[in-house]
Parts: sequence; C-alpha cells; structure tokens
Amino acid sequence: MEDKQYIESGILELYVYGLLTEKENLEIAELARENPEIESEIISIEKAVSALSSSFSPFHSAANFEKTKARLELKHTKVVDIKPASKRPQYLGWAAAVLLLLGFGYQTLELAKSKQAVSEAGGEKNKIEREYAILDQQNKQTEKNLSIVRDIKNTSVTLGGQSVSPASFAKVYWNRETKTTYIDAAGLPNPPKGMVYQVWSLKLSPVLTPTSIGLLDNFEENSQKIFAVSQTDSAEAFGITLEPAGGSLTPTMEQLYTLGKV
Repeated sequence: MEDKQYIESGILELYVYGLLTEKENLEIAELARENPEIESEIISIEKAVSALSSSFSPFHSAANFEKTKARLELKHTKVVDIKPASKRPQYLGWAAAVLLLLGFGYQTLELAKSKQAVSEAGGEKNKIEREYAILDQQNKQTEKNLSIVRDIKNTSVTLGGQSVSPASFAKVYWNRETKTTYIDAAGLPNPPKGMVYQVWSLKLSPVLTPTSIGLLDNFEENSQKIFAVSQTDSAEAFGITLEPAGGSLTPTMEQLYTLGKV
C-alpha cells in the first residue's frame, strides 16, 4: 500500500486510538519509522486528538477577555457635582484594571504554551513507544535465531557457491526429529527485481530428485536473513536457485547459487 493510501484509508487514526491488533501496530510503527510522511501524519492525528480533548476544558478566550475589559471600564454618570480633592484614586483604579487585564493575558499565553508542551511531549512519548516496540520485536527475533543456531539437535549443512556466483554461500539448519528447516541466507546477494531464491531438498540417488521446500520471500526486508521453510522429511543435499517471482516447478540449474551435501 502506498503512503497516500495509508493516510487516506483511516488506519492511522485507528492506530492512534489503539484499536489495531499488536501485529498491525508493529506494522504501522515500522512503516512510520521508515516513512517521514507517515510519521508526520501520525503526529498530526495525535495533536488533533490532544487539541480536541483540551477544547472541553475552560480557558480564557478573546471574547472573555473583552467581556472582562468591559466590566472594568468606569461608567461616568454625574449624580453630584463634587470636585475630587485628588485624582490619585482614579489613576490607581485604572492601573489595577490594566494590571488585571495583563495578568489574564499572561495566564492565557502561559496556558497555551503549557498545552503545546504537553502535546509535543505526548507525541514524543508515542514515538519512543513505537520505536521500543520495533526494537523489542527485533530482539525477540534475534533470540529465536540464536536458539536455532545453538540447537545441538539441528544438523548444520554448509552450502557453497557455484559457478554462477562463486562468492555466495548459505547454511541450512535441519532438525531430523521435528523436520523443521531454517535457511541462513546472509551469504547471498539481493535478488534482482522480479526474481526470488528457491530452496530445494535433493535426493542424489538413484537419480537426482529435487523437491521445493520454500521461497526466500521479502529478502531485502529480512535484516537477519534467516528464513523458515517447509518441513523436510529426508534430504541428501540442499540447493538454492534463483527463479522468477513465484518460484518454479523444477530448479533452473543455470541459476544454481549454492549447493551442499548433508
């Protein structure tokens, strides 16, 4: 989905309101970290929600300011013509009124600053929480990958580079009991656009018999390059070929990148 489609879909509002699943929250958080436009839109939504909430609390509006000023104006009605001995009390009254108006103005300004600070702090807090969720997910994935590598029940098979790409290499971690199979493809280059790596379990005798056990999809997005593929019942060797997107029924031997015997 393009950035504009995400923004117009309404899913970002659901994210801010906390109505998405954990998986969807992580997806949006990852997307926000990589796309400034999405990040900016989320912050704008958060500020709008904060502003909407604060609009229900009392504050000094411009209209209230003018009403207060009007109440403080001196209304002159001549009842008894008496000349005051001094104008000092009148000046003091006006000075008090001005100070009171300035006080209201200052309080209004400080309140606006406080609301802005709270809004910015809330946005920063949410950004940190999103980044923490991403790091926590990455940490869990790292721990899982380490457990695969360290599991003594896994048979480790090294796949060496072939003529099409001599520098390539990979590793297979195969548990013969549970039949689970993982591929460490860190030694493979990023596939060209429209192509995908396909993993094969091979029987070498009496005739070469390849069986597809999975595709290494989203290769560039997988930072640790460890992929789970289909369970493997039996294998005498493993190979990885480069195939058109979607995979092939049989391996393209001219595009055999790595191969290794069990």
